[in-house]
Amino acid sequence: MNKLDTDLLNILIKDARTSFADIARQLNVSRAYARARVQALVEEGVIEKFTAVINPEKLGKTISTFIDLKVNPQAIEQVAEELSAMPEVVSLYIMTDLRSLHIHTLTDSYESFDTFAKEHIFGRPEILSVECNSLLKRVKHRRGGARL
Repeated sequence: MNKLDTDLLNILIKDARTSFADIARQLNVSRAYARARVQALVEEGVIEKFTAVINPEKLGKTISTFIDLKVNPQAIEQVAEELSAMPEVVSLYIMTDLRSLHIHTLTDSYESFDTFAKEHIFGRPEILSVECNSLLKRVKHRRGGARL
Protein backbone atom coordinates (compact mmCIF):
# COMPACT_ATOMS: atom_id res chain seq x y z
CA MET A 1 0.00 0.00 0.00
CA ASN A 2 1.12 3.49 -0.79
CA LYS A 3 -0.18 7.00 -0.04
CA LEU A 4 -2.53 6.88 -3.04
CA ASP A 5 -4.10 3.65 -1.73
CA THR A 6 -4.46 5.19 1.74
CA ASP A 7 -6.14 8.27 0.24
CA LEU A 8 -8.43 6.03 -1.83
CA LEU A 9 -9.41 4.01 1.25
CA ASN A 10 -10.16 7.18 3.21
CA ILE A 11 -12.50 8.31 0.42
CA LEU A 12 -14.33 4.97 0.56
CA ILE A 13 -14.43 4.99 4.37
CA LYS A 14 -16.13 8.37 4.24
CA ASP A 15 -18.61 7.22 1.56
CA ALA A 16 -18.41 3.71 0.09
CA ARG A 17 -20.81 4.83 -2.66
CA THR A 18 -18.32 7.31 -4.13
CA SER A 19 -18.14 6.69 -7.87
CA PHE A 20 -14.92 5.71 -9.60
CA ALA A 21 -15.14 9.00 -11.52
CA ASP A 22 -15.28 10.98 -8.27
CA ILE A 23 -12.45 8.94 -6.76
CA ALA A 24 -10.37 9.55 -9.88
CA ARG A 25 -11.02 13.31 -9.73
CA GLN A 26 -10.10 13.52 -6.05
CA LEU A 27 -6.90 11.52 -6.53
CA ASN A 28 -6.01 12.99 -9.92
CA VAL A 29 -5.89 9.56 -11.59
CA SER A 30 -7.90 7.91 -14.36
CA ARG A 31 -11.26 6.30 -13.68
CA ALA A 32 -9.88 2.97 -14.95
CA TYR A 33 -6.97 3.21 -12.51
CA ALA A 34 -9.32 4.01 -9.59
CA ARG A 35 -11.52 1.03 -10.46
CA ALA A 36 -8.48 -1.27 -10.83
CA ARG A 37 -7.04 -0.18 -7.45
CA VAL A 38 -10.37 -0.70 -5.66
CA GLN A 39 -10.70 -4.15 -7.25
CA ALA A 40 -7.11 -5.02 -6.29
CA LEU A 41 -7.72 -3.92 -2.69
CA VAL A 42 -10.83 -6.11 -2.58
CA GLU A 43 -8.95 -9.11 -4.01
CA GLU A 44 -6.07 -8.58 -1.53
CA GLY A 45 -8.55 -8.58 1.35
CA VAL A 46 -7.74 -5.00 2.39
CA ILE A 47 -11.36 -4.08 1.64
CA GLU A 48 -13.53 -6.80 3.14
CA LYS A 49 -16.91 -5.36 2.18
CA PHE A 50 -18.81 -2.19 1.43
CA THR A 51 -21.50 -1.36 3.97
CA ALA A 52 -23.88 1.28 5.26
CA VAL A 53 -23.48 3.06 8.59
CA ILE A 54 -26.85 3.16 10.32
CA ASN A 55 -27.85 5.78 12.88
CA PRO A 56 -29.24 3.63 15.74
CA GLU A 57 -31.16 6.56 17.23
CA LYS A 58 -33.25 6.82 14.04
CA LEU A 59 -34.24 3.19 14.68
CA GLY A 60 -35.16 3.91 18.31
CA LYS A 61 -32.00 2.32 19.72
CA THR A 62 -31.07 5.14 22.09
CA ILE A 63 -29.53 3.19 24.99
CA SER A 64 -25.89 2.41 24.27
CA THR A 65 -24.33 0.23 26.98
CA PHE A 66 -20.82 -1.14 27.40
CA ILE A 67 -20.45 -4.36 29.39
CA ASP A 68 -17.25 -5.92 30.69
CA LEU A 69 -17.59 -9.55 31.72
CA LYS A 70 -15.11 -11.80 33.47
CA VAL A 71 -15.77 -15.33 32.29
CA ASN A 72 -14.41 -18.73 33.25
CA PRO A 73 -11.63 -19.14 30.63
CA GLN A 74 -12.86 -22.60 29.62
CA ALA A 75 -16.24 -21.10 28.65
CA ILE A 76 -15.16 -17.82 27.06
CA GLU A 77 -15.53 -18.95 23.43
CA GLN A 78 -18.98 -20.43 24.07
CA VAL A 79 -20.23 -17.39 25.98
CA ALA A 80 -18.80 -15.04 23.33
CA GLU A 81 -20.48 -16.99 20.53
CA GLU A 82 -23.85 -17.11 22.29
CA LEU A 83 -23.87 -13.43 23.22
CA SER A 84 -22.65 -12.29 19.81
CA ALA A 85 -25.74 -13.91 18.25
CA MET A 86 -28.07 -11.66 20.28
CA PRO A 87 -29.60 -8.76 18.30
CA GLU A 88 -28.84 -6.31 21.15
CA VAL A 89 -25.08 -6.96 20.81
CA VAL A 90 -23.44 -4.55 18.37
CA SER A 91 -19.86 -5.64 18.99
CA LEU A 92 -18.11 -8.16 21.21
CA TYR A 93 -14.40 -8.62 21.84
CA ILE A 94 -12.37 -11.26 23.67
CA MET A 95 -9.63 -9.38 25.51
CA THR A 96 -5.97 -10.37 25.91
CA ASP A 97 -6.37 -11.83 29.39
CA LEU A 98 -8.53 -14.54 27.73
CA ARG A 99 -11.16 -14.25 30.44
CA SER A 100 -12.68 -10.85 29.66
CA LEU A 101 -15.36 -9.92 27.17
CA HIS A 102 -15.99 -6.31 26.17
CA ILE A 103 -19.48 -5.91 24.76
CA HIS A 104 -21.39 -2.99 23.24
CA THR A 105 -25.18 -3.23 23.18
CA LEU A 106 -27.90 -1.03 21.72
CA THR A 107 -31.46 -1.17 23.04
CA ASP A 108 -34.54 0.98 22.82
CA SER A 109 -34.94 1.41 26.59
CA TYR A 110 -33.36 0.63 29.93
CA GLU A 111 -36.13 -1.89 30.45
CA SER A 112 -35.18 -3.83 27.32
CA PHE A 113 -31.52 -3.72 28.36
CA ASP A 114 -32.52 -5.05 31.79
CA THR A 115 -34.43 -7.89 30.11
CA PHE A 116 -31.39 -8.70 27.93
CA ALA A 117 -29.09 -8.75 30.97
CA LYS A 118 -31.45 -10.93 33.03
CA GLU A 119 -32.01 -13.42 30.21
CA HIS A 120 -28.48 -13.69 28.81
CA ILE A 121 -25.97 -12.59 31.46
CA PHE A 122 -27.20 -12.90 35.04
CA GLY A 123 -27.40 -16.32 36.62
CA ARG A 124 -24.83 -17.93 34.34
CA PRO A 125 -22.24 -19.72 36.50
CA GLU A 126 -19.50 -19.28 33.88
CA ILE A 127 -19.81 -15.48 34.15
CA LEU A 128 -17.74 -14.46 37.17
CA SER A 129 -18.33 -10.70 37.25
CA VAL A 130 -20.18 -7.97 35.37
CA GLU A 131 -19.44 -4.27 35.01
CA CYS A 132 -21.59 -2.08 32.82
CA ASN A 133 -21.96 1.56 31.93
CA SER A 134 -24.39 3.36 29.65
CA LEU A 135 -23.15 6.00 27.28
CA LEU A 136 -23.71 9.55 28.48
CA LYS A 137 -22.33 11.49 25.50
CA ARG A 138 -20.35 10.72 22.35
CA VAL A 139 -17.27 12.91 21.99
CA LYS A 140 -15.44 11.04 19.23
CA HIS A 141 -16.71 8.05 17.31
CA ARG A 142 -15.86 5.99 14.25
CA ARG A 143 -19.02 6.66 12.29
CA GLY A 144 -17.97 5.92 8.75
CA GLY A 145 -15.11 3.69 9.88
CA ALA A 146 -11.59 4.17 11.08
CA ARG A 147 -9.40 6.81 9.51
CA LEU A 148 -6.07 5.70 8.07
